[in-house]
Amino acid sequence: MHADVWTRRRFLGTTAMTLGAAVRAAGFDVEAAQASAPVVTRTDVVYGRVEGSALLANIAYPDGPGPRAGIISVHGGRWRAGNRTDASSIRVAQWAEFGYFAMSIDYRLVGGSPAPAPYLDMRCAVRWLHAHAADYGVDPERLYLIGQSAGGQMVSLAATLGDGAYPKVGGWDSARADVRAVVSVAGAYDLNTLSWGNLWTPIGGNVEDARRVASPMTHVGGATKPILVIHSDDDRSVPVQQAIDFVDKLKAAGVTHRFVHYTDKGHMGITDDVIKEARAFIAEMEPKKPA
Repeated sequence: MHADVWTRRRFLGTTAMTLGAAVRAAGFDVEAAQASAPVVTRTDVVYGRVEGSALLANIAYPDGPGPRAGIISVHGGRWRAGNRTDASSIRVAQWAEFGYFAMSIDYRLVGGSPAPAPYLDMRCAVRWLHAHAADYGVDPERLYLIGQSAGGQMVSLAATLGDGAYPKVGGWDSARADVRAVVSVAGAYDLNTLSWGNLWTPIGGNVEDARRVASPMTHVGGATKPILVIHSDDDRSVPVQQAIDFVDKLKAAGVTHRFVHYTDKGHMGITDDVIKEARAFIAEMEPKKPA
């Protein structure tokens, strides 16, 4: 059995007990927020416009003053399918009950808008949230991303590359686009060795170079944001070796990370297990309040 599997099982036994303690130690009692505030939900929020087309999101947040953490969910579907309400996305009302401003986005799919359109739209969503942080009581230092499969590739690319040489589209060009940490669920990290990596095909240029630039594995370094990597040995969409190799690079670069390594969960969506692990990780990443 792989050593990381043993680590995974030891960690599981303590997660439920440590989640509340970790959150309280960080100085942010999300359970209190959950109990004290009703939730506001909005659908079809326009977070950007590209060539006349609206980029849409669903949002939810506690009805009351902040500051609160914000989280953006990026769905999977190999960049060609999926949407902001499927099993690869968080349920925004649930995360609002946890005390977050929660946002789940749609983005342009590669069948109609070739790569890197999905990533450009996700970057726009991050800028939108920074630009509107004060409107929703969001602490701009406490923005997180969670993505599944192709969404995991995108949030991990945000953590490792950021904007890189990609253009800004959709609006909010002057807003910040940084995040505190990301959660990658069954994510893809090396597009040139992935069976469906050929779906990332820009209109011009060398496609292998384009896929290398879009691979989070390429950009791991000292400036990489903290990452929670969640993957299972029996994932038939993204081989677990991609996650293992990515984690090895994170270790070598000294990046803050955690690897939650399952044996039998398949190509995971946003399951209860994922939610528990994500909340525990985010609680550890929260800034500490001054004593």
